[in-house]
Formats: sequence, structure tokens, C-alpha cells
Amino acid sequence: MKSLNIRRLVLDVDKALAMPSLIEIAEAIQNSKGVESCNITVTGVDIETVGTNITIEGDGIDYDEVVRQIENTGAAVHGLDQIVVGERIIENTPRAR
Repeated sequence: MKSLNIRRLVLDVDKALAMPSLIEIAEAIQNSKGVESCNITVTGVDIETVGTNITIEGDGIDYDEVVRQIENTGAAVHGLDQIVVGERIIENTPRAR
């Protein structure tokens, strides 16, 4: 069976307010197999946590390794919001109703 060629992941990730830093999370992601770039956007801040939306692009991204690297920093992956696989990236096109 042919393995998935993951090209993009969009993850919902929370971290503690103080640590890890966004830089530490970015470094961990960048060290994962297949990752060419990532974008970390803060989506919310409360008393104890910072919510982020992380977009990762590359060729042959190893999902399990990315999650492991993020969680090794102390952050928590709460969900996979988007995955793009195949030979190229297809942007989501909203359906007209």
C-alpha cells in the first residue's frame, strides 16, 4: 500500500502561557521529517493557556513525528483541522449553495 504524501497539516494546538515559546514549538516542527515551512498563529489567550493554529507545509510530512515533536515541547495537539495529501496542494473551495 502506498503511503500518504502529506503536503499540509493544520493543527489546533494549546500551550501554557509561559512555556514553551512559539519559537521552541516552531523549532520542534522544523526538525520533523518532510517539513518545509510552518506558520503559528495565536488564536486566543486566557489566564493559563495560549491557543494556536499551526499550518505546516512540505513534502512527505510525518504526522506522527510532528505531533510527537510538538508534545515534547510541552504543548498539546487538540485536533487536526485540515490535511492535504497528494502530488500538489489543492486549496479548499467553499461550495456555493
